[in-house]
Amino acid sequence: MSGTVVVVGSANVDLVVDVPRHPAGGETILGGDLRRTPGGKGANQAVAAARAGGADTTFVGALGRDESAELLLASLGGAGVRTDTLDRVDAPTGTALITVSPDGENAIVVAPGANSHVRVGAAQARRIAAADVVLAQLEIPLDTVIAAARERRDGALFVLNAAPSRDLPGALWEQVDVLVVNEHEAADLAGVGAASPEALAAALLERVPAVVITLGAQGSLVARRGDEAIRVPAAEVAAVDTTGAGDTYCGVLAAALAGSGLAGLARAARLAGAAGALAVTRPGAQDAVPDAADVVALAETLGKAS
Repeated sequence: MSGTVVVVGSANVDLVVDVPRHPAGGETILGGDLRRTPGGKGANQAVAAARAGGADTTFVGALGRDESAELLLASLGGAGVRTDTLDRVDAPTGTALITVSPDGENAIVVAPGANSHVRVGAAQARRIAAADVVLAQLEIPLDTVIAAARERRDGALFVLNAAPSRDLPGALWEQVDVLVVNEHEAADLAGVGAASPEALAAALLERVPAVVITLGAQGSLVARRGDEAIRVPAAEVAAVDTTGAGDTYCGVLAAALAGSGLAGLARAARLAGAAGALAVTRPGAQDAVPDAADVVALAETLGKAS
């Protein structure tokens, strides 16, 4: 994989506790030791694009002037992500509170902090304009996401991971080249309630040229206007922690598209699925992002999309 990716998004320090089960409302339970690790959807995806996807990757985001920011800068830099367009602001670095159950499922609450101040200034706009793929999520202001999409050059792709789920304005819908969502997010955006992934994709293709719906252990569904939808298989793995797995998927998808363009979407989804599968076998978010060689090796065992 080759090409350039700019990820515009959030960066958080994850405060993680293993729990026997997720607490109900008003309930207190005892958990394991507290872990403090680098996370945030945008930063996770940038690390994945660089380390697992092999792309020349820049992260556009905002950090505070605190110890948490230094942890994130070290993680991003260690993965080879460019951080020279990252702003430092007078707000606490974003924080995510995460509980992880024995089956690897997580529950997350995010305090945005500095992520509310992510912007696209002149330096960020120049880097975006040089990218092959611009990738964004929804943990930062929508105005910033729209501004980033509008700065891409002709021929570059804007990939939106529409998470966490929220209503999208028309100004954002019209910018999206590839929409990446899970089944719940797809149903929210399509407004069709319970439906098959194929039906959800068909509804979303009325708004965007291409859709990828992630299906967890069932792999993913790839759909483009005018083409038959494709099911991409998943690798069978034992999940340890699902935190950041979807972000790993998105980062590798963007990296693969930077090298192939939209014509390579199905192959990009296969590589992304392999990366996400490897990520769930390890604890943490950025700490769990695999190396590119391991991703390619696993993807080759999955066979072709069907």
